[in-house]
Amino acid sequence: MIDPIRLFIRRSSLAVLMASFVVFGACSPAASKNAANAEIKTAANTALVDRVAETVKGATIDITAGGPADTVRAFYRHLREKRFRDALFLTNLRPAIESLNDNELKEFSLDFEAIAGQVPAEIEINGEIITGETATVTANLPNDDGDKKELQTIKLKKEGEFWIILTADEETAKTIKAEGKNYFFNLRIQTHEQEAKRMLDRIFKAQLAHSLQNGGLYADMPTLISGGLLPDDIKTSESTGYNFAIDLAGDKKKYSATATPAEYKKSGVQSFLIVLDAKGRPAISAKDNGGKALRP
Repeated sequence: MIDPIRLFIRRSSLAVLMASFVVFGACSPAASKNAANAEIKTAANTALVDRVAETVKGATIDITAGGPADTVRAFYRHLREKRFRDALFLTNLRPAIESLNDNELKEFSLDFEAIAGQVPAEIEINGEIITGETATVTANLPNDDGDKKELQTIKLKKEGEFWIILTADEETAKTIKAEGKNYFFNLRIQTHEQEAKRMLDRIFKAQLAHSLQNGGLYADMPTLISGGLLPDDIKTSESTGYNFAIDLAGDKKKYSATATPAEYKKSGVQSFLIVLDAKGRPAISAKDNGGKALRP
């Protein structure tokens, strides 16, 4: 399926988590369990109301209102229509969403909107198997890259009178319950830090390629970008949450590179440094440096 967690992780490394975002069905951080269940019921019923005057398309099986297949269809409908809170209330990501206030949810708008853009207008649901309190729904959905449709399986479980999509595995679900709204914030930091290390590795490979083509000489960042060795988005923190810099020696025979959080404790915590050892091999170091760049 189009997995919100995996796509969120991928997306959060491609765009800064900031933009205006219309919040649907907002729930206060102190919402009670009954209020939360009411949110789920509203989310499920909204899709049903929307379909009253609509000819149902895409499905190749009979779909029972409020059943597992209908929950899957409602989830993707909400997602496509950017009713993100409604959509995620139908999944076991709910503990990470229900306590986010409007302003906090706005921070993730670009990430969720990118996911919404991959949802097709019609969801081709072709199978539903219910076994007690668990269910499996099969549907033709875009893969994670969004370039083609594949037959995919969506698992659900029943909680009270509602079916919940298991978009997070058991261990992740435990983490989400423990961290609550901090889950997405922590995930963003972890993802940005992983991407920062990957980008430093790309800088090393870019410098290696440049030196092999230029008599052992390294280059500054603009040269590596113009030569197609580094992506253009490395120039800003919008795609990674980190600022990158290359310190090139005057003779161009040595360099170091740094990755520093654009917003300390928000876009990242660790600062990173890459230097070359005596044999020209990369050595990456990391440290919580209070948001400041590490020095060789």
